[in-house]
Amino acid sequence: MAEAKPVILIVEDDLDVADMLNAYFRVQGYEVLTVNWGEDAIRSCNNSLPALVILDIRLPDIDGYEVARRLRSNRRTKEIPIIFLTEKRNRADRLQGLELGADDYITKPFDVQELRLRVRNALRRSAQGTLTNPVTNLPEGPLVEERLEECLEKEDWALLMVSLENLDGFRETYGFVASDDVLRAISLMIHNAVRDLGGTSDFVGQLSPTEFVIVTHPGALSDLTERIRLRLEQSLDYFYPIKDRAREEKRGKRLSIRINQLQADQGPFKNLGQLKAQLSKQRV
Repeated sequence: MAEAKPVILIVEDDLDVADMLNAYFRVQGYEVLTVNWGEDAIRSCNNSLPALVILDIRLPDIDGYEVARRLRSNRRTKEIPIIFLTEKRNRADRLQGLELGADDYITKPFDVQELRLRVRNALRRSAQGTLTNPVTNLPEGPLVEERLEECLEKEDWALLMVSLENLDGFRETYGFVASDDVLRAISLMIHNAVRDLGGTSDFVGQLSPTEFVIVTHPGALSDLTERIRLRLEQSLDYFYPIKDRAREEKRGKRLSIRINQLQADQGPFKNLGQLKAQLSKQRV
């Protein structure tokens, strides 16, 4: 499975600069989005979190300082790295940007190679600091990878992956607050099931924003699967207003749960990528 490219959001009203940066960073292996207005930048970040924002200060509607202020004041977007790219050279302007939590501040005209290195460094710092999911507080990223890699060296383990499907459609209809509430509730129910039925060394983490993984003992796998399936499927209706429950089910876009299992005796597995790929195929 190919690794997802980091997404860079470029907020720049100079179309020539925006097009140049778009082309340059795509060649460097990034996915690039560009917007020309501050409000569009905020909307884009709320719809899909970028890995980093390159932000001009002078924009046609609200300025870059206001964009940064609003991103930093929102729990969902507050951790996105921001690099200011601007013609403002005064020390006071630079300090204002840094006080708002910007990760870096580059003045025009700029050296695109320098910008590339600063983007790379900001992304590295961000990756090192991202150890728990901001919505559920469950381990993610390196912590999950480390725990799964331990399975490659052991002979007695079981994995359970719980995927929440159709969350994007739910978010479009009911908003980010409601979708975050769903994720927190799902994570809590999974955690409680593991606490009640699993062992003291069991692990719960997030593989992706909508995928939860449990590392447990083969003897607990069946009971854990049934408990989690029952609790989650009984709860999904309650995330919808009563008037919408039948409608969403009829449209076929209702929240649903997919469960996958994998055990050590289904291996051996050469590496983490192979283990993940096999887990994604073992639906129950």
